[in-house]
Amino acid sequence: MADWKFYGRGEQLTELERMLGRNRWFFAKVTGRRRIGKTTLIQQAMREINSSRPVCYIQIPDSEPAGVLSAVIDALETFEVPSDRYPRPNDLLQLAKLLETMAEKGYILILDEFQYFNRKGYEEFCSYLQAGVDRLAAKASQVSGGLIVLGSIHTEMAALLEDRTAPLYNRVTDTIDLTHLDIGSILAVLRDHADPSPVRLLFLWNLFEGVPKFYRDCFEQGVLDADRKTLLRRIFFESSSPLRSEAENWFLRELRGRYDVVLKFVARNPGRAHSELVQAIRETSESPDTQIGGYLKVLIERFGLIERKLPVFAKPTAKRGRYYITDNFLRSWLAALANPVSAIAFRPLDGLIDEADQRLADVEGGSLEKLVGQLYEERSRKGIGDFPLTHRVQGFWDKADTEIDLVAVNETERSIRFGSCKRSPKKLLSDVNNFKQHVERFLQAMPNYRNWSKQYVGIAPALDAESRALLTSHDILPQDLQELTSGLI
Repeated sequence: MADWKFYGRGEQLTELERMLGRNRWFFAKVTGRRRIGKTTLIQQAMREINSSRPVCYIQIPDSEPAGVLSAVIDALETFEVPSDRYPRPNDLLQLAKLLETMAEKGYILILDEFQYFNRKGYEEFCSYLQAGVDRLAAKASQVSGGLIVLGSIHTEMAALLEDRTAPLYNRVTDTIDLTHLDIGSILAVLRDHADPSPVRLLFLWNLFEGVPKFYRDCFEQGVLDADRKTLLRRIFFESSSPLRSEAENWFLRELRGRYDVVLKFVARNPGRAHSELVQAIRETSESPDTQIGGYLKVLIERFGLIERKLPVFAKPTAKRGRYYITDNFLRSWLAALANPVSAIAFRPLDGLIDEADQRLADVEGGSLEKLVGQLYEERSRKGIGDFPLTHRVQGFWDKADTEIDLVAVNETERSIRFGSCKRSPKKLLSDVNNFKQHVERFLQAMPNYRNWSKQYVGIAPALDAESRALLTSHDILPQDLQELTSGLI
């Protein structure tokens, strides 16, 4: 079996290597969701520049100052930081001074989950740290060490480092925001360790999107190339399954009560309106006075777990929004996996895995639409394919429920491509007339596109010769994931 490699992140890796290669003081911020690869990226950058500078990694716990100090002392021992030169801190002021001293002496300090310093009770520490950062910045060319802070909750990191009233405002020298691995990188993973077929890509991307740690978990458990049910059993249903409690431990550990209800409803009923959310919560809580605006605001703005999509070309203030879970893993967990996994002690395991697999297959329909959109963007960005994008219209719906899975626009050539995405080729074929009616309603609402070159595309994970011929007979270009992923690696 081939060894696991470092996949993707070329641009971010170059940024980090450039920063570390300057050999002067830096204060870097690296953000991204949990398991996205923040620490791994830094480790890879350190390996590639072959730095001899000492490193100390500290994971900040979500606890009182005493718990943070205990975690710091444990990390100092783990990384063999000599206590005679660097005395262990007894309070937050001593901690800030210790970090300053270590950076000045050449240490690369990595503080993970830095957002916890935005909690109440750490205001003084941020002021102490600001004073140390300012002193180090004043003699930056004489300081070979630096501070890298990692965070998985973007709004809290922003409150610490970007808010004008925050002590550390405008102190960051370098910023990297890690998003999901691109699809080309995921295909490279599958090429090295599994069958990179379109069906497997959709199955795994629906579960894990571009989170490298989840793919590596499957690799380490020996199931990245296994059939669907074997992978689900090992990764989610057995007692030592690595992802069995992932959603509970991160997504949901800070969200209780109606947050849970809102997330579950949106995951299982994507694209519903605000009024439908309110009605669902009322029925669940058995209370007629349900206000969920505050809950949605937190889930959208603070955690980024829900997005509100507006009708195409609507003003940002439009009220007719519809709600969707942003993260594939969370959506798959809540819509397909959580209930079967919770029943392990009470029902036969094989039946639960069958149920989870069927539910996941249902969820994959929506994921296919999202995957195709990203494939179009990625192909255009890399100069692959026959349709370079200037932008993509993110769906369309109105009171008549007009909805189109893909609207790709090339303003330079005045060309627009409409796509219908179906997991089953049979559904793709049976939906031809409905699809074209939706496009016609779109053009009636947006007549400026009528004189453009228009193309219809029918997209499924795999298409046989007969399906292709039938689509072509309706003036619809057939495309499958094999074609759309060609050339991305």
